[in-house]
Amino acid sequence: MTLTMRTIKIALATVLSIWLADLFQLESSLSAGIIAILSVLDTKKASVGTAVERFLSTLLALSIATVLFFFFGYGVAIFGVYLLLYVPLAYRFELQSGIAPCSVLVTHLMLAESVAASLLLNEVLLMAIGAGVAILFNLYMPNQEEELEQRLENIEDEMKNVLKSFDESLTEGERPAEMTETFNRLETKLNQAQRLALQEYDNQLFQKSDYYVRYFLMRQEQSTLLQQMSQNLTHIQITTRESKILGGLFYLTAEQLHELNTGEYLLRDVELLHDHFRESSLPQSREEFESRAILFQLMLDFKQFLMIKRKFSLEVQTTPSLALKWQSK
Repeated sequence: MTLTMRTIKIALATVLSIWLADLFQLESSLSAGIIAILSVLDTKKASVGTAVERFLSTLLALSIATVLFFFFGYGVAIFGVYLLLYVPLAYRFELQSGIAPCSVLVTHLMLAESVAASLLLNEVLLMAIGAGVAILFNLYMPNQEEELEQRLENIEDEMKNVLKSFDESLTEGERPAEMTETFNRLETKLNQAQRLALQEYDNQLFQKSDYYVRYFLMRQEQSTLLQQMSQNLTHIQITTRESKILGGLFYLTAEQLHELNTGEYLLRDVELLHDHFRESSLPQSREEFESRAILFQLMLDFKQFLMIKRKFSLEVQTTPSLALKWQSK
């Protein structure tokens, strides 16, 4: 939710809450507006969850305050005792989001020096109106799917750059200088995309799909593996026929890297390279032995890289809600 939209929602929710409180002739109607301000949050899930917490917290706060004020009076010291009882209980029952607004409602009882049923109902209605109106305005959230798709493509482009730099490193024997910068960009984009995907998921109250959450987690897992492979690349001392073949596979993967590519054919190519390693002659020098060992580990890591994507693809295709998303691509 953009700052502009959040500002508009807060302003409208506040005014409407105060207007409704005045319409029902409630005392301290401005408090309904303050509660609305506090209840306009970033996602539908957060708004609904917080509203429920605050309503329950209101019942708890008013119950404690009613007993204390009825038996011991309305002094400041008694308000302090109320806080000593209410605050830990609110945390105990995970209702702490209501501590501030509910305590403001309790001060209305102090000022009126009354715990009459009509006044208690007044405070409950103030909370219900403020939180309810905030939920009403937060039912509209802009669809982030277009933005998620753009981020998805950007992440795939960065991963393609990494794989092509792997090819360059294996075929030319030099680690590209911009590889570290590429990884930094990739991590930043993955973190941003995951936050947006979680926000979009929390804005789905009924027909929920965690497709993008799963997708970006899958790419995060692959990115972590690529960084590990990048470290191994620095230890290869000589260029061999096998290194060029593996480099070619990295380049081929970069060309075919796509959300809908399951990686099945690429896995077959890796198996063929694995067979080639088994059948090739033994290394003739220590340098060749060490390089071949690292290449073999790179090949195994690359196989794992592809299997991460295949696992994701299988999960998507066998989960009805995710399969619909996959088929719509």
